[in-house]
Amino acid sequence: MSFFISDAMAQAVPAGPAGGGLIEMVLMMAVFFAIMYFMIIRPQQKRAKDHKTMLEALSKGDEVVTGGGLLGKVANIGDNFIQVEIADNVQIKVQKQAIASVLPKGTLKNA
Repeated sequence: MSFFISDAMAQAVPAGPAGGGLIEMVLMMAVFFAIMYFMIIRPQQKRAKDHKTMLEALSKGDEVVTGGGLLGKVANIGDNFIQVEIADNVQIKVQKQAIASVLPKGTLKNA
């Protein structure tokens, strides 16, 4: 016996369905996928496309930074590898994908 809620009021409240319908679930999934696409998938695809374009535009003499932080000048370009001159008569071979960015001309002289 409850002192706060009368028994008649407690019985008068109809019990409705606990969950939503199929349409609400499908709509929620579509909204979730749209958010994931515009916040994660699309920006990643754009970055990958920009990186590929940058690698295709590389030419001999460009100043680059590798993913490991090495700065150098492109000495030779192959299909999968690039020779980067990091000091006078010191060349290393790195994968094309390891090139992080291309620097403006004259950056190495100031560094």
